[in-house]
Amino acid sequence: QVQLVESGGGLVQAGGSLRVSCAASGRRFSIRAMGWYRQPPGKERELVALITSTSRTNYADSVKGRFTISRDSAKNTVDLQMDSLKPEDTAVYYCNAECVVRGTAGDYWGQGTQVTVSS
Repeated sequence: QVQLVESGGGLVQAGGSLRVSCAASGRRFSIRAMGWYRQPPGKERELVALITSTSRTNYADSVKGRFTISRDSAKNTVDLQMDSLKPEDTAVYYCNAECVVRGTAGDYWGQGTQVTVSS
């Protein structure tokens, strides 16, 4: 199994910045891609940003130019730097990792961290 532990998040005013981080741990696993999803109140979970094992990135249109995803493959961590935050960025942010454990691929999720942007 793989465990994902998130940190960061919190409350910030519109226009401010926050950083959320995620660390993966476990035994005998490899990570293909890592990413961040978010679930705003009363809405479906949506992709925010994704980074592959070759550092290719993909961003939701709503965050392009404001958010930056980065990854440290040696430490199995992924960070999301969020700048120019807007109230509509308010959501629970979830870390995701596509991992291979003993030859079996699967998706793993963190517990979520709250990001609240006040107007």
